[in-house]
Amino acid sequence: MGKYAFGADIGGTTVKLGLFQTDGTLVAKWEIPTRTEENGGWILEDVARSIQERMKTDKIAPRETEGIGIGVPGPVGEDGIVYKCVNLGWDVTDAAARMRELTGMKISVGNDANVAALGEMWQGGGRGYRNVVMLTLGTGVGGGIILDGHILSGTHGAGGEIGHFPVCEEESEACGCGNKGCLEQYASANGIVRVARRWLAGREDASRLRDLETITAKAIFDLAREKDPLAEELADYMGRMVGRACAYISCVCDPQVFVIGGGVSRAGDILTDSIQKHYAKAAFHACRDAAFKLALLGNDAGIYGCARMVLNGAE
Repeated sequence: MGKYAFGADIGGTTVKLGLFQTDGTLVAKWEIPTRTEENGGWILEDVARSIQERMKTDKIAPRETEGIGIGVPGPVGEDGIVYKCVNLGWDVTDAAARMRELTGMKISVGNDANVAALGEMWQGGGRGYRNVVMLTLGTGVGGGIILDGHILSGTHGAGGEIGHFPVCEEESEACGCGNKGCLEQYASANGIVRVARRWLAGREDASRLRDLETITAKAIFDLAREKDPLAEELADYMGRMVGRACAYISCVCDPQVFVIGGGVSRAGDILTDSIQKHYAKAAFHACRDAAFKLALLGNDAGIYGCARMVLNGAE
């Protein structure tokens, strides 16, 4: 087995790159711009060039590396084909084949949320577990499912699209995906603010939220800690939506741990305690002892997961 592996987490603005030892030690990390012009035709070439320059600088021979793992913001098949990626300008793209052609190295490609979950399993909040579900509560809601240490990507690369789990049949507004009542409409930063505005317009509760010029998810949880009744109810409502979704998921894949990440997770215990409380109420008895942990790797989760993905392929 080689001594090193590379991770490349391709985002719409930058590509985050990492050089790892095979034991999970991060040796170096850096970024390059994501060139989305010309339908993203330069992205893989730029990644290949940057990695080759790093290998030259650090005197790493190809035989010393297990390969390159790549994460992209779109659905990916098991064969490394990306099934459209709007943020990068890609149509259906065989990213794995193209990178092998450019580098001559082993390549693994995965969805960015899935590889972030793999990274958290390897060296983050899910370390020590093999069956992990990660929920990323940010501007939207992302997710990833890891079973026996490997990503569950599904037939169309859509495994782990937890944000579009239907949780409310009565919803009248459409989610960004076109459906109604998705978890993302209640459990994302934008979603909980949307619910807060709806409640404030339809109710007469006294709340300091009414005094704010701009309502944010952070403001809701800050006021909930200060015992503002409406903010407390909103925080618990979000916890109920996420907790019940986790209970449904557990009936399918029975994870050991749920890892909660994304910007909203910075709310900390007030959120995770509520999620765990509602999960315990709804979960099948055999799944009820699943642990809940906060993600630890932040924006580096993707590069960790990319490297782990290519190492999985080498085992």
